[in-house]
Amino acid sequence: MLLRGRSALRRIAVRGTATAVGAAMAVITGLAAAPAVHASPSATGALRWAPCDDPEKPGAECAILSVPVDWAHPDGPRLDLAVARRKATDPSARVGSLVFGPGGPGDSGVEMVVDRISRFSPEVRRRFDVVSFDPRGVGGSNPVTCSGDLLAERPSPELRSQADFDATLEYNRRLRADCRARTGPVFDHLDTAQTVRDLDTLRAALGERKLTFHGSSYGTLLGAQYAETYPRRVRAMVLESVMDHSVPTTRDFLKAEAATAEDSFHEFVKWCDGAADCALHGRDVRAVWQGLLARAGRGELEDPAKPGTSLSSSDLVNKMAFRKFYAADYAGLATAIAGMDASRPLPASPTSVAPLPPATPVFCSDWHLPVRDYQEYASLVAMMNMTAPDLPYLLPIHMAAACLGAPTANPQHRLDSHGAPPVLVSNALHDPATGYPWAVSVARQLGRSGVLLTYEGHGHGSVTSGPCMEGAVDGYLTDLAVPPRGTSCPAVPPSLRRGPGPARG
Repeated sequence: MLLRGRSALRRIAVRGTATAVGAAMAVITGLAAAPAVHASPSATGALRWAPCDDPEKPGAECAILSVPVDWAHPDGPRLDLAVARRKATDPSARVGSLVFGPGGPGDSGVEMVVDRISRFSPEVRRRFDVVSFDPRGVGGSNPVTCSGDLLAERPSPELRSQADFDATLEYNRRLRADCRARTGPVFDHLDTAQTVRDLDTLRAALGERKLTFHGSSYGTLLGAQYAETYPRRVRAMVLESVMDHSVPTTRDFLKAEAATAEDSFHEFVKWCDGAADCALHGRDVRAVWQGLLARAGRGELEDPAKPGTSLSSSDLVNKMAFRKFYAADYAGLATAIAGMDASRPLPASPTSVAPLPPATPVFCSDWHLPVRDYQEYASLVAMMNMTAPDLPYLLPIHMAAACLGAPTANPQHRLDSHGAPPVLVSNALHDPATGYPWAVSVARQLGRSGVLLTYEGHGHGSVTSGPCMEGAVDGYLTDLAVPPRGTSCPAVPPSLRRGPGPARG
């Protein structure tokens, strides 16, 4: 069978042919499928806009952009990218088009424009046509499709021996072959360097001489590489929750990810110690948490979302704690932990880690994270667990295991964006996924172009974090008013953040 996500039974009409939405992406990110697109690609490269097929979300328009499958062979086979926009609400004050670079990898930019337009400030929506797209391999843009049965056979990333390591290598080889056969030629051309060329084609199709861009989370990699490739075609660029694609080694990458996640756990404990309304206030939060991890490891912890079924320790860390850290929802996490701690233990039973769907081909194409053998893998796990003792088997080690043996088309390197205008680099001090040191590093790599804007708070995403952050970003995007270097904005309670930040990596 083919994998189908919880909202992925909707279909996208491309050139009049019904194409199944690639729900492999939806499973890893939790995204709904992209709204249906009924526009046809133009032979001249212009975008032909038509209402998106979502009557409950009026005002959004959709189109198709045709690009080469492989930019090294621009005259070869073509690929249709799904695009969406909402026009500026004040046409008389319109600046141009703002292109949003979605995160993940695996997020749908079309879904963002159609269903989550509140992510953008009223001023940005007033002054810009807000545009985004489904990157190649995602949603309505030739989605990666794989056998659901084969995905369900994925070995646990918690490898215990060289035999486990070898079995994972072989499984990864079989899965890549299956996904390639079901997805088609684009499967081998999913890296961000290819998407940079897609983005520039979109800029031209929108009629923009220079690009105004807001990249979030994994979308910052796209923005940074666009600025490197086409520095003089950038009008304004915001990089929010920043990926540092210069991290040189597997160990460096995994240690950085473990450190920033553990920092969020420290901040959670500190908040709970000082907040009378914390459901765990006055208790040893770490001891309670370690008790849940032990119960989960024995298969005795009930999944609150699926009564009667056990929650693995990996899912407790990555699906429970990590998701709450993204939204800086410490109160919600404390309440969930207290509830699970008070629950009756299930009979001990084996647990399994949920399959990791193939949003990973994009990640594997962009990150060269080699692991020689089981001995090195075990050393990396030990290092991560020492760095993040409260959060064992974080998602990045799952990703490293899923990429074993995979080719890398766009490996890490330091940025060289000489000639780019000021680029606004925005990050929270306590981001669980893209640590503040990465933002500092990227701003330095951008040289004179890099302007770091610091949010002194928590969570993944910072642009929507209060009027200080929003005002600085809005002024930069609309009027090219660059904040003074060293600008920082105070933390605000999650309840005062306007709209959601990036929901995923």
